[in-house]
Amino acid sequence: MLRGTPFHERTAPLCEASDWRRWGGCVAAGAYELTHEHEYAAIRGTAGIIDVSPLFKYRVTGPDSARLMDRMITRDVSTCDVGQVLYTPWCDPAGKVRDDGTVHRLGEHDFLLTSAEPNLLWMHDNATGLDVTIREETEEVGALALQGPASREILRGITEGAVEDLRFFRTMDTSIRGVPVRISRTGYTGDLGYEIWVGAGDALALWDTLIEHGETFGVAPAGLIALDMVRVEAGLILIDVDYVPAHRAVIEDRKSSPFELGLGWTVKLDTAPFVGQAALVAEKARGPEWEFCGLVVDWESLESAYQEFGLPPQVPGSTVRDSVPLYRDGAQVGYATSRCWSPALKRFLALAHLRVPHSSLGTHLEIEVTVEHRRRRATATVARTPFFDPPRKRETPASPTRGAA
Repeated sequence: MLRGTPFHERTAPLCEASDWRRWGGCVAAGAYELTHEHEYAAIRGTAGIIDVSPLFKYRVTGPDSARLMDRMITRDVSTCDVGQVLYTPWCDPAGKVRDDGTVHRLGEHDFLLTSAEPNLLWMHDNATGLDVTIREETEEVGALALQGPASREILRGITEGAVEDLRFFRTMDTSIRGVPVRISRTGYTGDLGYEIWVGAGDALALWDTLIEHGETFGVAPAGLIALDMVRVEAGLILIDVDYVPAHRAVIEDRKSSPFELGLGWTVKLDTAPFVGQAALVAEKARGPEWEFCGLVVDWESLESAYQEFGLPPQVPGSTVRDSVPLYRDGAQVGYATSRCWSPALKRFLALAHLRVPHSSLGTHLEIEVTVEHRRRRATATVARTPFFDPPRKRETPASPTRGAA
């Protein structure tokens, strides 16, 4: 049976659209209002509050906790300071991605791993012979993503700690109006933002404080439809949409390595041995066959495809997740996975897998579009991601407690 998150008592009455989605065994709001436009605008213009509690959360402690992390993930945990967060994929022995998520180093021998899908058995399999304790705390900990340009100012007024000093991909223990929380400067929107981790028993008090204090800033609850749009603008991958987890792929062609997903920067090949390392060393030497890229669809060519039938161009109001072919010189060279119209950038964007000879920035391709039940093609250009990348996402302003950065 699907369960509610620790915030469900507050989110359920707000979900006017009754638009509920399944996520990690929970129900999560797709949109609170009848349309998601206001929620998208809040994330990009002020701040949105997104219930991300369904993320799976695993606490890893013990003398060999760092060894387990190094054995599992492609990052080098020895370089991760206490209070730092790493984004990372983890792979099967063939170097294909099983899942991706974050590793929070909370102490010398204390880690939190978050993921979109269950990983407890996989973690135990890799912990063989190690002095380590793995405890799932998914239902014990609620999580809210406060994302958008006003998020720092909202937290500054209610947090008992210098949250303005918190750097990008760092975490801190503090409290909000007396509620103990952990705040990480992370998120899935490509904007300035924070994720707030709280014990399930204090979840409602945290929600009430954020809504009450954030009202003057224009804060709004935001659902998964708006989140899906902003993560495309940020060029961020989504499991089961932009890649198939290796352990569930029924054929080899559906599997992807970190290099093929644009995550080569997360792969540290000169570290302690990790699962899939040998395969990734070999792939790095020969070069990947695929590359994950951004695309911008040419508006005039899209307009022409619709004009053939006397119609104005039509773009999706939310992210489209079905796969469509990409062509170059008449031959298929890849496929697009996630596509959306960006209200902030006023462009039709896509994320795509391309064969390496056709993945260079500026390469002109054709993307399949369907107009009046007929297949047509529009021009698309390979573009750099993230499409949306404001400086405020990484910047930490000078403050009286810290001085100039």
